[in-house]
Amino acid sequence: MAFCPKCGNQIAEGAAFCGSCGAQLGAVPATPVSAPPGSAPPAAVSTMSSNVAGLLCYVLGFITGIVFLVIEPYNKDRFVRFHAFQSIFLSVAWIVFRIVWGSVFMGMFFTPLSTLWGLFSLVSTLVFLLFLALWIFLMYKAYNNQKYELPFIGPLAAKQAG
Repeated sequence: MAFCPKCGNQIAEGAAFCGSCGAQLGAVPATPVSAPPGSAPPAAVSTMSSNVAGLLCYVLGFITGIVFLVIEPYNKDRFVRFHAFQSIFLSVAWIVFRIVWGSVFMGMFFTPLSTLWGLFSLVSTLVFLLFLALWIFLMYKAYNNQKYELPFIGPLAAKQAG
C-alpha cells in the first residue's frame, strides 16, 4: 500500500488523488511503498467534524471565533464560518452591553436613587444568567448541526459567512 506524501494516509494503488486530503498524487508507484522495518506508519492528519468546530467557535467567544476563521480547513466551511461570525458578533454585543450597563449601574450608585442599587444588582445577575443560557443554547444547536440565527446578529453573520 502507498502513502500520501502530503497527509501520510494510505492510498489505493493507481489513485490519482488522496482520498483523505484530496492532494493530487501524480504518478503513483505501482509497487507498494513500505515503511522501514521497525518504524510506525506516518501519522494520519484528521480534522474534526463541522458540528464540533461550530460548537468550539462559542467556547471563548470572539477569540475562538477568530481562530476558526483563520484555520485552513474550517475557514472554507460555511457552517463553521457562520457560527464563528455569530460568536464574534455576540461577544462584541455582550461587551458593549456590559460597558453601557456598568456605566448606568455605577451612575446609580452616586445618585439619590442609590436605594435601587440592590434591584439593579439583581437585574444584572439575571441578565448574565440569561446570556449564559443563550450561549449554551447556541453551542447545543451548533453541535446538533443546526444553524440557529439570533435576531439582528444572525442575519449579519449569515451574510458574512457567504
